[in-house]
Amino acid sequence: MNRDSAPTLRLHLALILLSASLIAFQLEQMQLLALVQWHHFAYLVISVALLGFGASGTIISLYRSLLLRHQEWLLPVLMFACATLMVLAIPLSREMTSRFDICLLFVEPGQTGLLLLSQCIYLLVFFLGALPLGLVFVSFSSRINTLYCANLVGSGIGGLGAVSLMYFFLPQQLPALTALLPWAAGFLVIPVRRRKALLAGGVLVLAVITAVAWRPPQIEVSQYKDISRTLDLPGAETVSNNPSPYGMVQLVTAPALRHAPGLSLTYGGEVPGVKAAVFINGNWFGAVSGGDPSFLRATAADLPYAMAQRDRVLVLQAGTGRDILHALENGAERIVAVDPHQEAVEVLADFYGAGDADPIHHPQVHYSSLAPRNWLAFDQERYDLITLPTVGSFGGASGLFALQEQYLLTREAFIELWQHLSPNGVLQVSTWLDSPSRNPLRLGATIGESLEKMGVDPHSHVAAVRGWNMITFILKRSPLTSGDLRKVRSFCERLQFDPTLLPGLQEKERVRYHTPADPGFFADINTLFLPASRRELYTSYDFNLRPVSDNRPFFSQFLRWKSIPHLVRLFGERSLPFFELGYLIVLVSFVQMSLAAVLLILLPLVRLGLPGRTGLKSWSFPFFSGLGLGYMFFEIMLIHELVLFFGHPIFAVAAGISSLLVFSGIGSLVSGRLLGHRSGHGLAAALVSLLLLLYFFILPPLLHQAITLPTIWKTLFFLLLIGPPAMAMGMPFPLGLERLARHSKSQAAWAWGINGCVSVVSTGLATIVAVELGFSAVMLIACAAYGLAALSTLKS
Repeated sequence: MNRDSAPTLRLHLALILLSASLIAFQLEQMQLLALVQWHHFAYLVISVALLGFGASGTIISLYRSLLLRHQEWLLPVLMFACATLMVLAIPLSREMTSRFDICLLFVEPGQTGLLLLSQCIYLLVFFLGALPLGLVFVSFSSRINTLYCANLVGSGIGGLGAVSLMYFFLPQQLPALTALLPWAAGFLVIPVRRRKALLAGGVLVLAVITAVAWRPPQIEVSQYKDISRTLDLPGAETVSNNPSPYGMVQLVTAPALRHAPGLSLTYGGEVPGVKAAVFINGNWFGAVSGGDPSFLRATAADLPYAMAQRDRVLVLQAGTGRDILHALENGAERIVAVDPHQEAVEVLADFYGAGDADPIHHPQVHYSSLAPRNWLAFDQERYDLITLPTVGSFGGASGLFALQEQYLLTREAFIELWQHLSPNGVLQVSTWLDSPSRNPLRLGATIGESLEKMGVDPHSHVAAVRGWNMITFILKRSPLTSGDLRKVRSFCERLQFDPTLLPGLQEKERVRYHTPADPGFFADINTLFLPASRRELYTSYDFNLRPVSDNRPFFSQFLRWKSIPHLVRLFGERSLPFFELGYLIVLVSFVQMSLAAVLLILLPLVRLGLPGRTGLKSWSFPFFSGLGLGYMFFEIMLIHELVLFFGHPIFAVAAGISSLLVFSGIGSLVSGRLLGHRSGHGLAAALVSLLLLLYFFILPPLLHQAITLPTIWKTLFFLLLIGPPAMAMGMPFPLGLERLARHSKSQAAWAWGINGCVSVVSTGLATIVAVELGFSAVMLIACAAYGLAALSTLKS
């Protein structure tokens, strides 16, 4: 291929296919890591992908002449190599993944090495895919607008295609399908010379892809996941694996499994066996109970029914239908069950068969596949009882869900729930007890602050009862009456639960049957319902107990950095990770990726000369740093916001990344025509900054208003909303790079490296800022970064 000729249609098509494969592979690995490990590893994939792109740019900068001399045969070879490693990534990393123990990451140095080796394999995939992209950009720099557009549009298509394939193929099957895209791209760019050798290589690669597709690798889930512990039971076996963008749905039968959370120790009957257990991405989704469900009347969740008849019941995140059975057992006339995991519901329907009673498809049950917050925004009905899923997990979860958005446990969610209660309706939510206490205290704080914000006195509307391992809160829309108090006390006496919160409660009533593991638990729970002293507890407690909001919906993130020295002295330095492991892993990954970005991107560029000695324009460093920081901060913020809007992280990631890339590609295509003059790059950055400032005010309320739309209309609304800023964000980079390239290729290389390095660092940094300060802070920083980029060009 002659580098002086115009890029052909085939080359543009090859770029689209290659770009689509890289984004698709990225989403597939995020889904796979959520299955074999946990949710917080998903953002690590984004950093690894960006690192691969940045490192490829550095290699091109260092060896540009050599690479361009052999570009004709290098392009197909690199694409074939990318396809090969893409399909072999899971088999090659399987041994490292199976030996990796997340709980030993801070104890055994070898675990860090396993994590790094696994990251290196996936880094090579993105490196080999990004290298031909960069070669084409450098070779045809005069046509950067159309090529950059093909790259971004292809990436957007890849995101949408990956989510579509997740409905039909298991996570370990997807890479083989995706690898066909760079393989096809390689065939499109095979030159006339060396055609036979390259065709033979392409056929060999296709044979490898076919072999792996025929017998996909087996994946091993972390030993700490719920499904692993269940499969350790005698006779347990997996009877079905069903793919879904929401996560892989697995049905497990285990004759020895029993599941009766919150059951009173006084219950003398037989606890029915569990016919099957359902898991999504290896996490517990629910049990399919067999036999008589009357045992549910001996659980703490029966308290609302012991107080009054509940005819209209709303069950949020209904799971396998345990709370539905409970409502039916108590004579409820209308039950609304809401759960977005439609694939799991269909699996349950198939499992029950025609002869069994499927609770979700019971005649008195209306089922909705909307996300709970979407349903609350859409629904206008009032209910006698609303039940929420149990918070936390038995024995604690070591902070493994610290970065999971839990929009059903924010202050805004409790206010919406309160508004859906009938005049005497009750909201019920239970949480597992942990030590040191975190989940129960934050839940209590959320309840107290939410009611106070609505002008409701929590002491008159809230009751709580405690068993040996669980506490159940109820919030009554009308004040608790003397009759309600008698019924609560009678319920506790009959089933030997201890009342924890109740008007007129005596201290001795709280420990009649069960002594809490945390001796200060009662004092702390009392304090959380006293506005005057609540703030002092927030400040002095070792963990973060402040209620979460839609701006910071990380309910399971309790870590306070200033408390770490005290916790280390109290529990030992090796115990800390077991309290808040998830967030610490994100911090470690951020440090790793930052160091890798400097080592693989910036340091090699020193061979070209330090920035000052190469005559790098003074505006270049702040300009390209600002673009990298601003783009990634906005992307991460958008993904988090879309979790609430679309109802699930994978849809949020696909919609956020795909829409940004497609519209940015369009912006790149038209940038030369609209802003092709000398100061166009600065004007483009200023335009982005102003748009992001506007969207800081209008984006959250507009998304909230549109949350009730049907999925198709919601998607169209989002695309129309995000189009203007996304198009503008695609303009500054190609304009700035094209201007630098006219002066010096080494200057353009440094700009590419700076942008890549900052982008890698920004992914983890944006996540940390979101957890600590909220999404609004992430958005403001993105706006400021583009503003800095624009200001840096004023003297240029």
